Amino acid sequence: MAPTDENGQVAPPAAPSDNAPPAGPGPGVGADTAPGARMPRWLPRAMVLALALVALFQLGTWAFHQLIGLLINILIAFFLALAMEPAVSRMAARGVRRGLAAFLVFLGLLIAFAGFFTLLGSMLAGQIIKMIEDFPDYLDSVISWINTTFHTELRRVDIQEGLLHSDWLRKYAQNSAAGVLDVSTQVLGGLFQLLTIALFSFYFAADGPRLRRALCSVLPPARQTEVLRAWEIAVDKTGGYLYSRGLMALISGIAHYILLEALGIPYAPVLAVWVGVVSQFIPTIGTYLAGALPMLIAFTVDPWYALWVLVFVVVYQQFENYMLQPKLTSKTVDIHPAVAFGSVIAGTALLGAVGALISIPAVATLQAFLGAYVKRYDVTDDPRVHGHRRRGEGPGLLDRARKAWTATRERAGGRGERSG
Repeated sequence: MAPTDENGQVAPPAAPSDNAPPAGPGPGVGADTAPGARMPRWLPRAMVLALALVALFQLGTWAFHQLIGLLINILIAFFLALAMEPAVSRMAARGVRRGLAAFLVFLGLLIAFAGFFTLLGSMLAGQIIKMIEDFPDYLDSVISWINTTFHTELRRVDIQEGLLHSDWLRKYAQNSAAGVLDVSTQVLGGLFQLLTIALFSFYFAADGPRLRRALCSVLPPARQTEVLRAWEIAVDKTGGYLYSRGLMALISGIAHYILLEALGIPYAPVLAVWVGVVSQFIPTIGTYLAGALPMLIAFTVDPWYALWVLVFVVVYQQFENYMLQPKLTSKTVDIHPAVAFGSVIAGTALLGAVGALISIPAVATLQAFLGAYVKRYDVTDDPRVHGHRRRGEGPGLLDRARKAWTATRERAGGRGERSG
């Protein structure tokens, strides 16, 4: 009800006072929520920028996962080009065009690998045919041994019929037929990967100076010197690593050749080369692949020879892992054996077999490059540096033993006096 004056008429509204608070929203309501308030101008742009960054990150992650195979192939090709750099540079210094020098090096490597695998394939084919022809004789000898040892009456005809009519053989044949397409796809993919690595290696080796100039052209002079120094260190360390691997392959091949020739196993030279190359240049599983083939060939001569080959491979592998490899790797690549072992484990965890192969030259390059910038000081002539204790600094082992013996005698004498 509106207020009235003393005559009963409606009183006009009072004029606002100068000290009265301005009209506005009630308590607890901000000014930005008033009707007609506008959104800050920077907020839409910030939201669009955040969404664009998230989308760019997702796109980069997807592209990296899609290109991880290509990036690994390029990394392998780069280290192969570093390994060929000394030979290509030496030929280029004698007047041969760099592209032709790289082609000749590649051609020599291709001829060597093709000849090796051709000899290996012919040997394997001959031995497989021989094993198939001699399989009945092996089976008869095994059956005779079982009958003599366990007093059974097994016959080869019964075993052959059981194998031919077994569900296991039928399922194995079906699975093998179904897996032919997968094996063919993997073989074609492996050939394409080798071709990719070979092409990138050739381009890196042939255009090495151009690549270095392109990289240095975007850097200041001081940085250019550091990049060229790092490149030179990488070439030296990669070459040293391959030299150590080649030397260990030679030693391994000679040792296995002596064993195989002493046992009278056929194709001993080819098998020795196989063991040396595969065990040194195929990481992780190379040792098992290298030892399996000589054992298989030795089994065709005498099953006991296969056991001797297995024992020799295991013993030699331990000798190589704990004595030969640390010494050669530490001298040619100039890293500590423990660092070399740890780098192989880390490389395998990151990139698998590829990481195990290139981890040592990569770590050696990084160590040598960082060593050029780490300031070193002369070590003080302190016996503790060499693992010795200073004289008079503390009781030695003999002094402690003498004190313990004296204390024991004193306690024993005190107990004797109290009992007396």
